[in-house]
Amino acid sequence: MTNYREILRLRSLGINHSRIAEGMGVARQTVVTTLQRAAAQDVDWQAAELLSDRELAARLFPPGGGKPVYRIPDYAAVHRELAKPGVTQQLLWMEYCDQCHAAGETPYQLTQFKTHYREYVTKTKATMHITRKPGEVMEVDWAGQPAHLVDTDTGEAIDAPVFVAALPYSGYAYAEAFLRQDQAAWIAAHVNAYNHFGGVSRMLVPDNLKTGVIKHTRSEVVLNKSYQEMAEHYGTAILPARVRSPKDKATVEGSVGNISTFILAAIRNQKFFSLKELNEVIHERLHAFNHKPFQKKDGSRATWFAEERASLLPLPRNAYELAEWRIATVAFNYHIGVDERYYSVPYEYIKRKVDVRLTRHVVEIFFEGSRVCSHVRLHGRRGEYSTVDDHMPPDHQQYLQWNGERFRKWAAKIGPNAACVVESILTRYKVEQQGYRACMALLKLSDQYSPQRLESACTMALDYTPQPSYKAIQTILKSGRDRITADSDTPSEPAEFGFTRGADYYRQGVK
Repeated sequence: MTNYREILRLRSLGINHSRIAEGMGVARQTVVTTLQRAAAQDVDWQAAELLSDRELAARLFPPGGGKPVYRIPDYAAVHRELAKPGVTQQLLWMEYCDQCHAAGETPYQLTQFKTHYREYVTKTKATMHITRKPGEVMEVDWAGQPAHLVDTDTGEAIDAPVFVAALPYSGYAYAEAFLRQDQAAWIAAHVNAYNHFGGVSRMLVPDNLKTGVIKHTRSEVVLNKSYQEMAEHYGTAILPARVRSPKDKATVEGSVGNISTFILAAIRNQKFFSLKELNEVIHERLHAFNHKPFQKKDGSRATWFAEERASLLPLPRNAYELAEWRIATVAFNYHIGVDERYYSVPYEYIKRKVDVRLTRHVVEIFFEGSRVCSHVRLHGRRGEYSTVDDHMPPDHQQYLQWNGERFRKWAAKIGPNAACVVESILTRYKVEQQGYRACMALLKLSDQYSPQRLESACTMALDYTPQPSYKAIQTILKSGRDRITADSDTPSEPAEFGFTRGADYYRQGVK
C-alpha cells in the first residue's frame, strides 16, 4: 500500500515530486496524483496526521474514483529546443500546456514535466550538470577503513568504524569513531553530525545499510522505523542512494577517501586506549581538514560552509532520542507486556496487534499508524502495572467507586485475620486500585459460605504465608479444611497411634 502520509509530509518539507518518488520507490505519477487528490480533498500534512492509514486512503481515493490520463510530451523536441539560447524548461512547459488545452488533454505539472525530461536525458546518455544548492543535502556513510583501539587487557587491536557525513555544496565534513556499526551508533552519529553542523539539511542521502534501509528495490523503499522517525523529528527527508550507484552520494564517497588519507592514515602509528581519546584526535584532524584551502577554487570547506550554514534548517529544541519499536497483542485484561511490566490500552483494542514505541522514559502505543495512548515507562520491580482508568471496560470501572478504606472496614467486620489478608492484598501492588478486584472477590466469599468460615480460612492461610492469595483462601473453603481447624478446638481422646486418622477425620463432611 502506498504511504500517502509520507508523500504529504515530504511535500510539506518542500521536496519536489521527483525526489519524493525516488526516495519512496514509487512512480512519479503516483506522487502527483496523490498530491492532486489531497488538494482536491483539502487534506494537508497536519490533517493527515489525525487520520489512520485506511482513513487517509479512503479520503484521497474514494471508491469509484478514476485517474486522469496525461499527454506525454515529445522530449526529443524538448531536448533540441533547450539547446537554443534563452529557452528554458518552464517556457517549453507552458507551450506544452497550451497544446494540451487546445486538444482537450491533461498536461503534466511542471515538476513532472522536468522529471520525465531528466529520465529521457538519462536514457539517451546525455550529460546533465547537477547543481548542488546550499543546505539541501547531507550524505552519510561508514568509512571503509576503520580506526583502531588497543585492548588494555590483551594488547590486541580493536576495530573502531568511522562515520562520515558531508554537505555537497561546501564539502564540509564530520567524522566520528564508534565501537560498533549498530543502529544505536548509526542514530547517534546522525544526531552528533547535525549538532556539529548547527542545522539540518532538507534531504539525507545514506547508503543502503540495514541500520537505515530495510529494503530498496526499483518498486519499493522500506526504511528502518527508528531511522524514519529520526528524519521526521529533524524535519528532513531520507532518499537512499540507488543500489550500486556511488555517484548518488559522490561527495561523501570523496570525503571518505580524503578523510581516510588525511585523518586515519596520519594517525595509523598512534595508539589509543579509549574511544574518547581517539575521537579527540579525529576531531582535531577534522578541523584541519575542513580549513585546508581548496586546490582549484578559492577558500576552504569551512569558508564555504559559513555561507551554507544560513540555509540549513534549524535544529529542534530537543535532540532525537533513539526509540525501539516492538509489536504486542493486547491481552484480555486490556494490558500489553513490555519487559515484564504492563501498560493499559483502551479495552476496544483487546486481541489487536499494536505497535509499541519505547524510549528510556516513555511507552507509546500505536494502532494502524495512530497513537492510542502513552505511559511513563516503568523501571521498578517486574510485574508492575501502569493502568489508566479510562481504559477499563464500564463494568470494571464500577470498582473505582470503592476505595481501600472501605474494603478495610468491611474486612474488619468479618474478623482480624480477614482484615490482615485484605491489608496484604492492598499493599502488595504499587497502585492500590489494582488490588480492588481481589479484595472484592475475597470478601464476597462471606456471602457464599459465611463470615465465620471466611475468618477461619484466612487464619489458616496466614499460618502458611504472610501474603495469602484469594485463590488459596477459596481453595481452603471449597475443600472444607477451615471446618477441620474449627473442630480441632474441641478436646478429644488421644489416639493410640499418633499417625492414625481417627473417626473425626472421616466425619468431617457430616453434620
